Amino acid sequence: MSENSEINFEDTAIGFASKSTSELRKTYLLFLSMRFSWMVDVGTFLTNAALKLKLPVKNLIRDTLFKQFCGGVSIKDCNHTIDHLEKFNVKTILDYSVEGQETEQSFDETMEEALRVADFAKNTPGIPFCVIKLTGLGSATLMKKKQSGKVLTDKEQQAFKRFEDRVHKVAERVVKNDLRFMVDAEESWIEEVIDDLVIDLMLKYNKQAPMVFITYQLYLKDALDRMKADFERVSKEGCFFGAKLVRGAYMEKERDRAEDKNYPDPIQPDKRSTDQAYEDALIFATDHIDRFALCAGTHNEQSCQLLASLMQAKGIKKSDERVYFAQLLGMSDNISFKLSNMGYNVAKYVPYGPVEKVLPYLFRRAEENTSIAGQSSREYALVKTELKRRRKEKAEVHAT
Repeated sequence: MSENSEINFEDTAIGFASKSTSELRKTYLLFLSMRFSWMVDVGTFLTNAALKLKLPVKNLIRDTLFKQFCGGVSIKDCNHTIDHLEKFNVKTILDYSVEGQETEQSFDETMEEALRVADFAKNTPGIPFCVIKLTGLGSATLMKKKQSGKVLTDKEQQAFKRFEDRVHKVAERVVKNDLRFMVDAEESWIEEVIDDLVIDLMLKYNKQAPMVFITYQLYLKDALDRMKADFERVSKEGCFFGAKLVRGAYMEKERDRAEDKNYPDPIQPDKRSTDQAYEDALIFATDHIDRFALCAGTHNEQSCQLLASLMQAKGIKKSDERVYFAQLLGMSDNISFKLSNMGYNVAKYVPYGPVEKVLPYLFRRAEENTSIAGQSSREYALVKTELKRRRKEKAEVHAT
């Protein structure tokens, strides 16, 4: 790729090479329906109602939303997806997408599942990272209280200690298995507690290599400055820094809470400001690549183009393990498979779990596809283009 050449993310032949024509037709119909928010709302309502009435809708869900956005009902069930992605040089990040209850039993169960993923990934070359949301291991209510500066009771302190122990146990297993441990970002009112814990893990495990990754949501006004300050702190201790960069996933909740609690909106004033912060974060990361490893979690083609250009300009090889691109399974295949085809490190977030337990995740995916400006329309248009290309190609073959 020459210095100023553009990556052709319209190359649907490569972007959808992993899908059969039959699979593409199902994807086409799914994204067609997700172009209309009312269809998503009605579908969500009817599905929830059917499940409560114990109507047989699980198979329908499994063959549509679940098949598009999830890898399987269990770790083992994801093997087919992992192997299939690996054929196209796309790695897997398994994401246990079951939303547990705020109980000690649920936290322990999530920890055990994370340990199982770490042990499974140890013997699976296609899995470079293990990821977790810390609210799966401890009480968000407790984290919020601690971040607010309120004094925890003795019982709460014991519960918080158990939370920290779970996090350390998972991190230790992941790193011991020579995998990288990525912690997802969450709401701003608990993020400080999460980040402090992740930085402590970095100082413990990132002495020889970037094994622990923190996540920054660049739609937050303070995210870029926090990232730079955290990098300086970790670097001064002689450790490597790992970060996943995303735009953010809790905008409505953040703004609603700011209005309700009467404090300044923490979100960037507009999309362009978020885009600029994201671009600045990519520039900072690649400027400090000797101590900085990054995973660009983005479905934005311009951001991917920028990172590829920055890598070339700074002499960073496409296959350099310090740089990964990542997208969600079932979305932006035109980005993932094009980049992997060009030799870049690419991973898909692969959610998994029992069908009925990952429904909240699936409904969010559907809602986000209708709310993110043009996302479902973009996916729909690309799939439509590829189906048209295949029909034309087939007709030409029959004509010869």
